[in-house]
Amino acid sequence: MARRRLGFWSRTTVILVKPLLIVMTKRDWTGMEKIPANGGVIFAANHMSEFDPFVVAHYVLDSGRWPQYLAKSSLFKVPVIGPLLKAVKQTPVDRGTVDASKALDAAVAAVKAGQGLIIYPEGTTPKKGDLWPQRGKTGIARLFLATGAPVVPIATWGAQQVFDPRTRKLRLRPRTPVTVVAGDPIDLEKWKGAEPTAANLYAITDEIMLVLRTMLGEIRGETPPEAPSAAGRRNLTATPKIAGRSGEDKTDVAE
Repeated sequence: MARRRLGFWSRTTVILVKPLLIVMTKRDWTGMEKIPANGGVIFAANHMSEFDPFVVAHYVLDSGRWPQYLAKSSLFKVPVIGPLLKAVKQTPVDRGTVDASKALDAAVAAVKAGQGLIIYPEGTTPKKGDLWPQRGKTGIARLFLATGAPVVPIATWGAQQVFDPRTRKLRLRPRTPVTVVAGDPIDLEKWKGAEPTAANLYAITDEIMLVLRTMLGEIRGETPPEAPSAAGRRNLTATPKIAGRSGEDKTDVAE
């Protein structure tokens, strides 16, 4: 496990939050040895509950890496919370505006600086269904093409028992079972150095989502249903949220 040197606020956050997570969850964690000890890395995780960011962050922290997310810029304007997010090295993102394109630049800078960035390719939690990973958005593919950093898949299950996005019910019970598994870095070698065309972005995204669905199927002991393709989400008549570079698919990395 890599040794971390945490700043005051990062260390304080760990001291305050980690004991609560230890009490609230019964953890089944495997695969930490597959997380690179050093250097920039992209963590691709399935997203099924508003509670799973805490679970995944706990897992990544205990693997020896500092967990970093892209957070909505509005949170940075909230008293106390905003300064704390900055202090613990989270990155603000202006989603749904012309400044949203800066999300990619911030993400690229973080990864190139040797940080571990946690990305939810789905961009949101499901509001119905059986909580299988849904269609991925292509921001994570764009980030990979811009950095060439390893993409480590993280599959998690159980956070929905604390907060279920379909029912909006919160259940705070001690020792709720949660499973987190990290897999080998996804083999994206054939796309390294490729142009960020729509076809390449969709293909990389679909490959990442396939790995996540397969890993989650192994955790659940079930066969996942057929995965929707990232290409299926594109609406050619819609106005894109951000201005992309010429010839590129225009998808917010924060989504």
